[in-house]
Amino acid sequence: MPLLAADTRREPQTRRYPMLAYALVPLAALILQAWLPQLTGRYSWFDLPLVVTVYFALDRRSPIQGTFMGAAMGLFEDALSHHAIGVNGVAKTVAGFLAASVGVRVDVENHTIRLALNFLLSLVSSSLVVFVSRFLLGLDYEWSWFTVLFTALGNSLIALVLFPLLDRLAVRD
Repeated sequence: MPLLAADTRREPQTRRYPMLAYALVPLAALILQAWLPQLTGRYSWFDLPLVVTVYFALDRRSPIQGTFMGAAMGLFEDALSHHAIGVNGVAKTVAGFLAASVGVRVDVENHTIRLALNFLLSLVSSSLVVFVSRFLLGLDYEWSWFTVLFTALGNSLIALVLFPLLDRLAVRD
């Protein structure tokens, strides 16, 4: 009987994307992240590089690739912003690793699970940015829980729209 139970389990599959998608989607997220806050001012409650990192880390299900994707996105975002180099790199590295690690263990095809993970990882990322800036670097970093909560909600709303669009880029076998 255990043999029958083992066969009924569905193995999660990783998605493949064209190389152009791996280059253009993160690049577009970084450019929009640098440009859109100039238009919206202090009400920019989103983090597009984090949403893209979480998406690719969840779908690829490789903690190593998620870590490298998060590190690259965070460092490039730091280079384009006024933050100290490495602050977002640390936060997005941890978020990419956690997203991929959860993607290995949990079936992340469900949109509710993906949104919940995006919300939680946004909170983790924001908390790490505050921790590294204030306590490790000693910078006078202004933050409020209100802003962190609305950033997590904004990222979830963006993911609600962006994840199905990025799903269409996957290579079908």
